[in-house]
Amino acid sequence: MDYFTSGLKSVLGTQQHGQPISGAETVGSHTETVERLVERVQSSTLLDDRRDACRALKALSKKYRVQVGALGMDALRFILELDKQDCEIVSYALDTLCNVMCPEVFEEEESSDTGHEALLHVGEQFTEMFLKHPENVSLILGFLEEYDFKVRWPALKLLTTLLSNRVRDIQEIILISPMGVSKLMDMLGDSREVIRNETLLLLIHLTKGNANIQKIVAFENAFDRLFDVIAEEGYSDGGIVVEDCLLLMLNLLRNNTSNQNFFKEGSYIQRLVSMFHLPPDGAEDGGWPPQKVANLLCVLQVVRCLVSPSNPNQVTSSCQKALSTSGILEALSSILMANGVPAEALTEAICTLGEAIRGSMANQDYFSSVMAPSNPPNVAIVVLLMSMVNEKQPFILRTSVLYCFQCYLFKNEVAQGQLVQTLLPSSAEVSRITSGQLLCSGLFSHDPLSNWLSSIALSHALIENPHQKENLLRVLLAPNPNSSPVSLMAQVSILLQQSCRVQSKVGFLILLATWLSHCQLAVKMFLEVPSNIPYLTSQAGSTERDDNEEIVQGLCAFLMGICLIFNDDSVSTYTKESLRRLIDNRVGLETFLSKLSEVSRHEFYSKASKLPQPKAQASSELLFDYEFCKLFKVLEGMVVKAVGQVATNGEISEAAMIAQYKDMIREQDKTIKGAQVTIARLSEEKNQLQASLDRITNENALLKAMSQVNSGPEGGHLELVTEVERWKEECRMRDIRISQLESDIKNLQVIQMTSEVKNVSLEDGSVEVYLFRNNRKREKREKIFLGWKF
Repeated sequence: MDYFTSGLKSVLGTQQHGQPISGAETVGSHTETVERLVERVQSSTLLDDRRDACRALKALSKKYRVQVGALGMDALRFILELDKQDCEIVSYALDTLCNVMCPEVFEEEESSDTGHEALLHVGEQFTEMFLKHPENVSLILGFLEEYDFKVRWPALKLLTTLLSNRVRDIQEIILISPMGVSKLMDMLGDSREVIRNETLLLLIHLTKGNANIQKIVAFENAFDRLFDVIAEEGYSDGGIVVEDCLLLMLNLLRNNTSNQNFFKEGSYIQRLVSMFHLPPDGAEDGGWPPQKVANLLCVLQVVRCLVSPSNPNQVTSSCQKALSTSGILEALSSILMANGVPAEALTEAICTLGEAIRGSMANQDYFSSVMAPSNPPNVAIVVLLMSMVNEKQPFILRTSVLYCFQCYLFKNEVAQGQLVQTLLPSSAEVSRITSGQLLCSGLFSHDPLSNWLSSIALSHALIENPHQKENLLRVLLAPNPNSSPVSLMAQVSILLQQSCRVQSKVGFLILLATWLSHCQLAVKMFLEVPSNIPYLTSQAGSTERDDNEEIVQGLCAFLMGICLIFNDDSVSTYTKESLRRLIDNRVGLETFLSKLSEVSRHEFYSKASKLPQPKAQASSELLFDYEFCKLFKVLEGMVVKAVGQVATNGEISEAAMIAQYKDMIREQDKTIKGAQVTIARLSEEKNQLQASLDRITNENALLKAMSQVNSGPEGGHLELVTEVERWKEECRMRDIRISQLESDIKNLQVIQMTSEVKNVSLEDGSVEVYLFRNNRKREKREKIFLGWKF
């Protein structure tokens, strides 16, 4: 406080008796003090006076932020324009503005009129005032060119504060500011780590959600600079600066196809390999440092940005190939099989590996050959499935294994067939556990999550693969050694009917719905189980609403609809017509369609239909699967249409009406597209006809003009007829002449073998041409005159 009092001496002056004054005694209140300081800043002609006043405002800007901001904003901006050459006063002004617009509340801040909650928005309000003049931001950007630490450092902090409060406005201003992004990128090359690190934080804020700025930053050599910083800091073993570099890289790549292509084509994927260095086993007995875990999580997210299922297929496939050739795919597999990897990092690595192989046959084949360091050795897929069906493992780890296994089976008919093959009867002895056996053990487990995970995993072996649906019908299971084997279809039906957990029921229903869809043979076998249709009927007509039971009831209705759609009428008890009557009489059309519509309206369905990766806060929330949601969306309308045929009289339910409207809209879309094609064709024909009409009109005009030359219409017509006849006669004569010339050419070709042509020069300069040939009859040589040559 003594320092502040001494500053006030030079700024405010002294009393008449020469005694120093304090703020409380002279000004009377802090508001008056701020007013006098602001007045001194604006009116003082001496630079030293203005500098001292700015120093005092900076000292007050935390405790009395509202007063300094309200009274001194314009004065501080005036100082930045007037005294921009003086680094010290510019530093004071920038620091003061930074304090005034800080988004946080200072501990020493006081306000008699404003509560703590209102102070939380003071910085945002002052930022809005500051941005009323966009040139203020350009003024701050200009100070980045000053190398002096006292100016560059507070300028960077002020820009970061502005971005925190008004990110969209600052992005637009910097985007149109000449060399605005370039000035910020130059700060990454500053040898002072404080400046460089603050620039990283600023760029992280700046690049969020703005594709144009992301592209400019990327093409300003950002990736090279970031990798240089990461190398200086020690890659994954580095500190928080490495994490900041990866977060900025993540902003540049997320949902930005242009930058993703640039990253791949610039061979930056290969430079990520160094981030996957793992310590030797036993090197870190105390566990991984938290910062190393954070760095690894960030680099895994960068990789996932490149191969995300939401990216265009071309970008994803090319990045997947680059991950394989660069060795990152191998590094990810090593993390899965390594010891001591923290659960959080292991979970993210499993998901990253899954997306790196999803839809890529070459990468899926590589992953199928990865062996786990177990005794006896086993493939990595089986080891992962062991973790998935083990109820003692963390929930998030088990769901990540399911996602990785789904990615392994995605569009991989070979892997789907191999999984089903492990369940089929075989004469060869199996020495080790297989993936099919693990999934079946999960189906019989008392853990509802294991039931659901195993059902979903097995259903992915059947997606878009009718052959494996039929092969799975041959699978026989014996729940215990003393019982006779039954088909997997019958066993899953029994588990469904005996289960009392909603999650287990939903899993079994999803498996059955995937299995029966587009497979008449599976529908036939399902209908042959006597208890199946009565159970589905009772569930679809039930009125229980507790613990998500409406989902089970809706899926039972959906499964009945699938049995109706793909029914070949081979089971006499449950033909299409009998199923329709059963639904109408036992369940009721209104109730059936209402139950069916509740499935797609459920919040868990909405969440699952957005992303392929299953996500939930708790295990009880995990009910739907992404691929099943796609199947339900396709077949729901077909089920409603098939079931709705029983409604001959009376009103149709809301769901049926919606389905009819959807069908009507689809038909209208097809009609519109056909009409658009027809319109395009007719437009082209119209243009051609218009061109022909224009040509005929021009010819007609020409004929009229020619007829006007003659004395009258009749005379003009006769003249045209005469002209046409003359041209016809001339063409006929030319044809005759051409025929004669062709005949002469043939004769000349025959004569050429026994004749020769000679030129005879005359006195007048002309040349006579003679043909000399042999006459066989007269046995002498003839001389024939051909003509002259000039």
